[in-house]
Amino acid sequence: MSFDGTFLHAMTAELAQQFVGGRISKIQQPYPLEVVLTIRSQRKNLPLLLSANASLARAQVTTIPYANPQTAPNFVMTLRKYLENASIESIEQVQNDRILMINLRSRDELGDQEDLQLITEIMGRHSNIFLIEKSSQRILELIKHVSPDQNRYRLLMPGAQYVQPELADGFDPFDSQITAADWEQVWLQLRDLKNKPRQIWQHFYQGLGTDTALELINQTRGAGDATELVELATTFWRRFDQVTPTIGLQNEKLQFAAIPYETFADRRTGFANLSEMLDCFLGQKAESDRKHQIASALMQRLSTVIKRNEKKLKKLNQTLASAQNADENRVKGEILTTYLGQVPEHAAKVTLANYYEENQPITIALSPALTPAKNAQKYFTRYQKDKNAKIYVSQQIEETQAELDYLNGISAQIDVGEPKDIEDVRVELIQQGILRPDNKKKKRKFKISPAEQFYASDGTSILVGKNNLQNDQLTLKKARKSDLWLHTKNIPGSHVIIEDADPSEETIMEAAKLAAYFSKARQSSQVPVDYVKVKAIRKPNGAKPGFVIYTGQKTAYVTPNADLVEQLRKRPLIQKNTDQTNQ
Repeated sequence: MSFDGTFLHAMTAELAQQFVGGRISKIQQPYPLEVVLTIRSQRKNLPLLLSANASLARAQVTTIPYANPQTAPNFVMTLRKYLENASIESIEQVQNDRILMINLRSRDELGDQEDLQLITEIMGRHSNIFLIEKSSQRILELIKHVSPDQNRYRLLMPGAQYVQPELADGFDPFDSQITAADWEQVWLQLRDLKNKPRQIWQHFYQGLGTDTALELINQTRGAGDATELVELATTFWRRFDQVTPTIGLQNEKLQFAAIPYETFADRRTGFANLSEMLDCFLGQKAESDRKHQIASALMQRLSTVIKRNEKKLKKLNQTLASAQNADENRVKGEILTTYLGQVPEHAAKVTLANYYEENQPITIALSPALTPAKNAQKYFTRYQKDKNAKIYVSQQIEETQAELDYLNGISAQIDVGEPKDIEDVRVELIQQGILRPDNKKKKRKFKISPAEQFYASDGTSILVGKNNLQNDQLTLKKARKSDLWLHTKNIPGSHVIIEDADPSEETIMEAAKLAAYFSKARQSSQVPVDYVKVKAIRKPNGAKPGFVIYTGQKTAYVTPNADLVEQLRKRPLIQKNTDQTNQ
């Protein structure tokens, strides 16, 4: 996949059509390197996402939900100061390179007109987002500050002069002044079989990703001379005037493009626009990457605590194994006591009759420095110590295993959850003493985010908790006693509530598939899912968040299905009324 200059050309035209003349009504920074501008245009509010993520840098309208941090970062505070209610004058691309420029008109605190630019550089790990004062080209703020020793070409700090990055070599395919001599030269280069055509085209044209260069090679393959080459290349670029968002396989790699590339196998079209296609193509990867950004420190701490408990459990099991000799020490002590008269003084060992096993003499190790009676007492002391250890260590193993199961459950919830659910997990780990609270942050009253709502095929509402705090709130406070509760059997996962006292079999199976999907068994098949009325659920005193016990359950075996999950997210045209059912 490549968000190259060619794709940005098509995206710029799409965004300009949607937003020029609109006004910015809301500005948010849900993730460290991503900004969402809610723009009121053409009687609609649309969220424009600008991302400086190293692997997913892009600009698009997105419908993927997001959650805002409790404390707004400095960058978004600056944007709000300058850009709230600003009008969008134009949206432009710098030649055919990966630089998107949004020209804005706002008013300062005195009411004077102010022209600003919001520039997004889509350049891999060098991606960045700048707020620029247009007249002076002074950087007011940028999403990634870069120290001078990391970038000596230009200073990337607030207050510095904005210097455009070096543009890629080559002609702009959409606004080029290419002479006949230039075409003749590239034609001769392509005829020379020693040269690589992909690199020739990428040097000749500006902003070509590998996928676009391969398609251009395919489109111009039949040229017999330089004149035909010009015609074929020009025809190819004209196709970008009417975009048809496309996903397909190129060299066995999934790619996206603004038009249907013939080099794509298994082409998929039918998207309303480029932004909708990007949500489909990048949605899961973007969510995973966002989650990693937000939860990296949390996961690192969680991993450390899990490893510590695994190490502790291993040592406890070793201690328990060594304590299994308790009865053997008791037997040796009793035999020594019985035959004290036969035990020589200062002996290192003695062999005596074992009345516990006939005709099987037993050799007992002795301490020469101790009397026979004290040697016997030593074995009884060991016996009592091992006996006590077995009781204590067994209890410790049970508690450590429970803690490990709890921590692995938290880890599974982070894996299957969404970025907006991470804050709930963080608060829970602070409450459990696993994470330290950040005393530097201003304390606010924490509110548990609501469970996600799905809809069965018949319109029945299904609620899914994504973490332990949500699970407790959903099962113990929100759900009615007559609702149906579901959870994967002996597998960490979500609590699922069907808001109906008597759901259909199809609804139960759909809810079971949701329970399996939002669990550690997401990639498995034939996952066991228990279901029972909420009134049968009980939470033991002192139990960890999310832990409940129940009886009288039934079990269904289902295979998780990601497509079904997306389908169940959509509200049906006619929603089932469950009020009467639950009375």
